Amino acid sequence: MGLERLTSLVLEMGSMSGETVNKALEAYSQGINVRDELYAKSERLAELQDDVNDLASEMIARYQPVASDLRFITSAMEIAYGFSRLGRYAYDIADILTFYKDLSGCDQSEVVRAGKQATEMVRLSIKAFTERDVMMAGKLKTMDNVVDDIYRNYLRSVTKQVDGDIKCYISGTLVLRYLERIADHAEDVGEAVAYTVTGKRAKH
Repeated sequence: MGLERLTSLVLEMGSMSGETVNKALEAYSQGINVRDELYAKSERLAELQDDVNDLASEMIARYQPVASDLRFITSAMEIAYGFSRLGRYAYDIADILTFYKDLSGCDQSEVVRAGKQATEMVRLSIKAFTERDVMMAGKLKTMDNVVDDIYRNYLRSVTKQVDGDIKCYISGTLVLRYLERIADHAEDVGEAVAYTVTGKRAKH
């Protein structure tokens, strides 16, 4: 029952975190203020993370699980942390629009490209956890490299700009940085899934 409850909590976090990231990116591209809504969701994800940690700690203390059960419980705490951070970064993206107000004149093509990759990574990380799919989880590292490259190339390009609206460059850099972190956490979820199934930690 404890393992089922833990799974349910993590899946709830995964679903909510995916929704918040999608909502943040849609709002950014459409110029819609969703800051308060995503702040509330970010806080809820933090609460759920506490629930996961409390339940996992209780199960370890009371039942002293071993082998695959222990790996799952410890991985659930890592994954819950990752999903909680996704909510925070989604809120940070929404907060940019409240600061700069109107970004409709900015070139958002790189943000859109990185956003599609990052949101697909979040979707796959949730699916990999649900299905305990190691091969699916393994794809996330390669996908993360794509987001990293977009972010780094954008940084190089903006340093060469001599004209244009500075708020476009700053906001674009910030959003891409948050997307790079979202992708990293999605990859971390995949690594935790692989550890749960195989018992082996990824090498860095």
